[in-house]
Formats: sequence, structure tokens, C-alpha cells
Amino acid sequence: MTQATLQGRALPTPDLMGTALTLAPYGIPTLPLRAGKVPFGNCPTCTGNACGGRPNMRTPGPCRCPGVCHAWAAATTDTAVLTSPPWASAWRRAVAVAYHPGGAGLTVVDLDNADAIAWARTALPATRTVSTTRGEHWIYRGTMTSHNAVRPGVDIKSTMSYARYLGPGSGTLADLPDVVRALAVKEVPAVRPGSRSVSMPARSGGGRCPHRSPVFLERGIAMAEQRITEARSAVHATVYGTFLAVLSRHGRCGCLTETHVARLFTAAQSKGETVRHCTEAWNNARTTLGL
Repeated sequence: MTQATLQGRALPTPDLMGTALTLAPYGIPTLPLRAGKVPFGNCPTCTGNACGGRPNMRTPGPCRCPGVCHAWAAATTDTAVLTSPPWASAWRRAVAVAYHPGGAGLTVVDLDNADAIAWARTALPATRTVSTTRGEHWIYRGTMTSHNAVRPGVDIKSTMSYARYLGPGSGTLADLPDVVRALAVKEVPAVRPGSRSVSMPARSGGGRCPHRSPVFLERGIAMAEQRITEARSAVHATVYGTFLAVLSRHGRCGCLTETHVARLFTAAQSKGETVRHCTEAWNNARTTLGL
């Protein structure tokens, strides 16, 4: 028996590992889910986040572990990894297949109940849909930051998130509409760089900048620009992670100015990000760091 993938192409789905292996050539990174439909726990190397990965993996960590660790961050299209220990054992104990929508260039609008589905049918453009246990997944071409509970019964799963793979669904895949992006933007008010220096809470010590030389800051901004412009995939995640890194280093001393922020936004826009998406990523990074 054959089915269409999320991208509308034919594939067989004989078992969980087989599903993962047939999705991999189409650029859909997968991971196994254990009982309870949750990811497998961290491997011994990563226990207690000794590898540097964050507890809930909402932001990237430096972990390069080959194990089935860290939820969405473990998702892969590498068939050698998918079929080798410890993944082979994980697939034997798994109850479902999940995938990283953002890694596949997709966004899933997860509709959890009948009311949410009724809302989507009136508010969102038609696209490929997949039936779930309680509702539907509406899948769009394009990525964005993931958000939960953007409205009653509606979650958005894209970058840094995972969704269950429940089959190819039906309908024609549509481009991610602005109305879905706007749902996430409402969670955090947009804050564009103003005409003055970006306002940041001062460190203890009167807000004196701890950096010994302006060269240190300049080098950091230049490296951040380079990291963004050299991104070949997962641009949204790269932009967010870079903003987070810059703010974690320079966000509390008041040394970041409009010019610095504009340079980062320009680099992101050169990779296809809009001003609104840059603002959202910047604001989310500030919120994560408590700025």
C-alpha cells in the first residue's frame, strides 16, 4: 500500500522505523515517541543537561549527542542514525513517529477540538489536513516560531517543536498565511528598534558596561551577522538563537544601540525574514532572558 507524504509524494509505511526511513529522503526529520506519546529521555551523557542542552529544549543547546535526546532537536533525516543503536532499540519500543515541522520547512496548526476546527474553517485558508485523535493538523508550507495556546484549542508547531506523524492527510499544501503568523505575534507585542539605544535592564554596579573594549562588542555583532547570513537551513531558528546569544552577552549592560540591532535585522532580512518576524524573534529572546 502506498500513501502520499506531507509533500504529496508516494511512500510505503510498513512500520515506525520504515515510516521514518521513507520520510527521510523528502527532508522530513523524524524521531520516535515512547508510551505517552512523548520523546525518549536523555541518554546518560546528557543526564541533568550535562551536555549543555536546555531542560525543555525551547532554545538550542550545544549538544551533539547521537542518542535519542532532546525531543525536536533529536529529529533527523540521517538514515544511518535512524537505523543504528540507540535509535534501533528506541524504534522497537516506540508507539508513534514524530517529526520536526520546522526542519521540514513546514508549520502545523494543531486544532485540538471541534470548536477549533470550526474556527479554522472560517479563518484560515484551506491546506493539507491530517486527522488526529481529538482534532486536525492543518499543515502549511513555511516556518515560524512555535507557540502554544494562541487561541482556545489551537497550538502552532514549527521550529523547535515536534508533531506526531499521522499519515499524509488530504488536500493541497498551501503557503503559510499571515493570519497564522499574526496569531503568534499577538502573544508578545511587537517592539521595533527606536531612535535611541535599545533599553536594557542594567547590571548591578550602576549599569557600567563590563566589556573592556568596543572591539569586543563589534566582534560579537560581526560574528552574529556572519552566523545568520551563512545559514543554509533553519533560518528562523538560527536568527532566534543568534539574537538570544547576543542578548545573553550584551543585553544587560546597555551597550547595544539601534545601529547594532539594525545590523542584525538587516542580516536576517537578507535571508528572507521580515521586519515583523525579526521583531518577534528579538522580543521572544528578551522574554526568555527576562530582559
